[in-house]
Amino acid sequence: MPFKILLRDVKESQKSIGTDKGLAKIGDPVVNLAYSIAKSLKLSQDSSNNRVYRTGNKVSKEVLSSALKLALMRNFAKTRADSHDMADSVEAIIAYAWLKDIITIDQMISFLAENLQGNLKDRKEEINAAIIAFKNLLLHVKKSLPIN
Repeated sequence: MPFKILLRDVKESQKSIGTDKGLAKIGDPVVNLAYSIAKSLKLSQDSSNNRVYRTGNKVSKEVLSSALKLALMRNFAKTRADSHDMADSVEAIIAYAWLKDIITIDQMISFLAENLQGNLKDRKEEINAAIIAFKNLLLHVKKSLPIN
């Protein structure tokens, strides 16, 4: 992939990947795009009247930081990271995984859609479903990330 030039200065360590602000900036729209399409697919598939849904939802920092903790990947974040810092770490990890060809955006969308369970029209259920879906996505890419 021609985008690998964007990783030229990123050290191959968990902390370097997870705390890279540039990767987080790239990962932010990637995460939101993948989630929006996955949620749209799930809502459309679950529609009893064959309605098509198109959402434009952003993923909250609470969802991403909770997913990072549940995936036991807090070591990718800064030592005294708050929920915003941990959300940035998730976005950086996702960007890194995409730029390294570990996972494509299509695969992210499919993975998230398959892992979104429950009533996504209920805000509380959607938040819990999104946390679990992102936790599972992180665990999936974790296997291909540096171990230190």
